[in-house]
Amino acid sequence: MRVLIACEYSGRVRDAFAARGHTAVSCDLLPTENPRGWHVQGDVLQLLGWGGWDLLIAHPPCTHLAVSGARHFEAKRASGVQQEALAFVRALMDAPVPRIALENPVSIISSQIRKPDQTIQPWQFGHGETKATCLWLKGLPLLKPTNIVDGREARVHRMAPSPDRWKERSRTYEGIAAAMAEQWGALPRRRAASEDFDLPAPNDAYGVTGSSAHTVRPADTDGGSNGSGELR
Repeated sequence: MRVLIACEYSGRVRDAFAARGHTAVSCDLLPTENPRGWHVQGDVLQLLGWGGWDLLIAHPPCTHLAVSGARHFEAKRASGVQQEALAFVRALMDAPVPRIALENPVSIISSQIRKPDQTIQPWQFGHGETKATCLWLKGLPLLKPTNIVDGREARVHRMAPSPDRWKERSRTYEGIAAAMAEQWGALPRRRAASEDFDLPAPNDAYGVTGSSAHTVRPADTDGGSNGSGELR
């Protein structure tokens, strides 16, 4: 399966799919934290224009959307940044991909676009914490809890202020990433293999054809995520 993880710099969801034999590519404006996997640093909407993806899992920025920041909404609407954020969400939801999951905290996506199909918590997937995560799904079943555990610590919400606080708050829990890969990665492909496109092998000069602003940065070739360069 060809899987594109939009707006992910951590590589957690990408690597969970790659570990199960899928061709998984992350894309973000930031470089990946884990270079042992395929990563495109640039605009994911241009990458979606290639076509040929089986599954899109998107984590659009919630800065201008999350209801936790509602006190700033008037200023965000006046500046236009909230409308831009919603337009980006709509573009991801309307992407030409047969299966799509879009993830965000409780946000105005529910009132401005549509209500989520599901809300999950980390404690349903082996992490004794609370952080309500909404999922908007297309062509995908609801994500089933895999390991309900004790503990309801609001660790993420209690993080001390720091320059990297937003990055720490945005990382996908590994238990949730594993559940996505295990459950959604087992679904049959809805595209013909003839629609696949080629990604550069690990020893190529990693320029992305047709978009000089993007660079594919694959893994080390010592057994990391998709390190062999084989495309599945």
